[in-house]
Amino acid sequence: MSRGRASAVLLGGGAALLLSCLWMPALLPVASRFLLLPRALLSMASGSPPSQPSPASGSSYVPGSVSAAFVTCPNEKVAKEIARAVVEKRLAACVNLIPQIISIYEWKGKIEEDSEVLMMIKTQSSLVPALTDFVRSVHPYEVAEVIALPVEQGNSLYLHWVRQVTESVSDSSTVLPS
Repeated sequence: MSRGRASAVLLGGGAALLLSCLWMPALLPVASRFLLLPRALLSMASGSPPSQPSPASGSSYVPGSVSAAFVTCPNEKVAKEIARAVVEKRLAACVNLIPQIISIYEWKGKIEEDSEVLMMIKTQSSLVPALTDFVRSVHPYEVAEVIALPVEQGNSLYLHWVRQVTESVSDSSTVLPS
C-alpha cells in the first residue's frame, strides 16, 4: 500500500475526503463554494445581504475587466517594436517579453518548429479588439497570434493601474491602428 493511501485509511472518512480534495486541485473550486455556504445561509437568516468588499479596501476590481493577451513574434526586435508601440498608444499598460520559446504547430500541411518570443500584454478587456487590429496591422506573420484571457483575480492595485494607464484609450469611441 502506498504511503498516501495508508494515511487516508488511518485518518478516517472525513479527513480522507479533505485530503482527496487537496490532492485533486480540480475539486477545490467546488469545495471552496461549500465553505462559503454557511456564511451565505447566516446572512439570509439574519435578513442582511452578504457583505461585499468595500472600494476603500482596493478590492473593487471587476473580474474580467483586465485581460492578459499573448502574441508570438519571430524575434526580440519585432517583439520590442510592437511592445513599445502598444504601450505608447496606451493599448497596453505593460508588456513582458519572454524570449526563446519553442513553438510547434501545423502550418499549410506541415509540422513546423520555430524559436519565438512570447509577448504577455496586460490591457483592459475592452481594448482587446483594438489591440488585435493594431498587432495584425504591424506583425510580420501572415496570421498573427493574438489570444486574450480575462483576469479574474490578482493584485487589485496592479489591476487598477492597468485600467488607469489605458483609460484614455477606452474612453474614445474608436481606436484606429496607425
